[in-house]
Amino acid sequence: MRCTGRSVGGPALFIAMPFWVWALDGAERHRGWRRIFGPAFVIGLGFGTGYFSVAFHWLGTAFFADGGPLIWLMPFAILGLAMMIGFFWGLASSLAHALWSDGPWRIVTLSVCVALFEWLRGHVFSGFPFDLLGYALTATTEMAQLSSVIGVYGLTLLAALLSFTPALIWPADGRNLGLRLAPFFLGLAVIGGQIAWGNVRLNSAVTVERTDIRLRLVQPLITEHTNWERANPPDIITRLIELSQTRTSPSDQGLAAITHVVWPESALPFFLSQYPEALARIARMLPDQTVLLTGAPREDYEAAEAVPGAPAPAHNAILAINTDGEVIASYDKSHLVPFGEYLPFPQVFAAVGLRQFVPGATGWVAGDGRRLLSLPDGPAFLALICYEIIFSGDLGPETASAEYLFNITNDSWFDGSIGPAQHAHHAVIRAIEEGMPLVRTANSGLTFLADPYGRITASLAPGQAGVLDVVPAERLEATLFSRLGYWPFWGAELLGLAIALLAALRRRRAKA
Repeated sequence: MRCTGRSVGGPALFIAMPFWVWALDGAERHRGWRRIFGPAFVIGLGFGTGYFSVAFHWLGTAFFADGGPLIWLMPFAILGLAMMIGFFWGLASSLAHALWSDGPWRIVTLSVCVALFEWLRGHVFSGFPFDLLGYALTATTEMAQLSSVIGVYGLTLLAALLSFTPALIWPADGRNLGLRLAPFFLGLAVIGGQIAWGNVRLNSAVTVERTDIRLRLVQPLITEHTNWERANPPDIITRLIELSQTRTSPSDQGLAAITHVVWPESALPFFLSQYPEALARIARMLPDQTVLLTGAPREDYEAAEAVPGAPAPAHNAILAINTDGEVIASYDKSHLVPFGEYLPFPQVFAAVGLRQFVPGATGWVAGDGRRLLSLPDGPAFLALICYEIIFSGDLGPETASAEYLFNITNDSWFDGSIGPAQHAHHAVIRAIEEGMPLVRTANSGLTFLADPYGRITASLAPGQAGVLDVVPAERLEATLFSRLGYWPFWGAELLGLAIALLAALRRRRAKA
């Protein structure tokens, strides 16, 4: 299976992005506040709004959930989000215009500014790094190998620079045709080199399967996650247990050969306190030495005791349950989804009838940070719930100690759109960046195992209830990206900004 959630980009960027350069060439220059929020800002905002309207259109499918009571908000929400994210491109455009020059170096100026503000949108205000420009250069597994060296933000800088090269073809400015075409063809040669290097890396790749774990990934198609009032806990547990015990072939030993059974995020659309018998039933399902890893809401009663009379905080969590029906480990999601799991400025949005999409609590509470989960007789892994895996270079301080990435998710809010595939593709790039295998279990798809090179070695079809038995490979020695992080990116940014500043000063001296 190949994930198809590629970035808005590829050839389209080479057609559209040069117009941004030409528009800034003709933009008026102003002083005061209009230097920032003048024509250059509007140009960048326009490009950003268009790009992100296409990139994030799939978010609108969530408005159809539970009968679509908020469907009327969908066009306003998508356009509003695109404009809000496009604000970063507007600021990038303003900064670039302040450092603008007349020659070819101006595409370096715009590239480093765009890459800088793409990094900022991935980090400020909790961050939203979906569909970064760099994903346009990960269209194939071969192309994606470069992320093991420079990460997706490094690819973002490269993608911006390459896509702006056609702007140097016109106007002529006294240069002959060969000089005007050279940067564009050089850009194509860079992409060709990227593909060739990726091929070499994959052809020389050697992976070794682990011998200490075997996981059964369960894709259950739980639909009650949109409305907990419809959830019947005994029925849901029955469905999950029966599916987990499925024999996939006559030689299948069932759960006897399995060390970990994995249920996805939203597998239990209820608190376990509503159905205490669930733990006992899970214990009866599990053979000796087998552990269940499940997405589940968790009420923090210890925290509630510290504030008498306060309700127990609710966490979106991963629970590890052993054969005695005991919760032996847990991880609380630390990076919550704005509007999905909590409302920023809740009083404002509640006044217009907007609520969080994920039901079950008046507001989910973030955990205390990403961390490893270590279970008896098993390798430590990095637990990541849903979109926590999209944060490149920010998976937590213990990433280097993990043996594999473990991602559970529920993307069924967006079934029928490109959203689940896009999310899965982002997750695969994290595996390549870190040189670690990825175990991913989704409620309705995409459930799969990827090796440390991002190759999907086993998968379940989207929209199909089933189980998948997988054995992850051993992680690689540290990739260049996992060792250096984004220091090379920041070095390239500083060099690019220095070039932009020198070119701008040269232009001013020439006009003085």
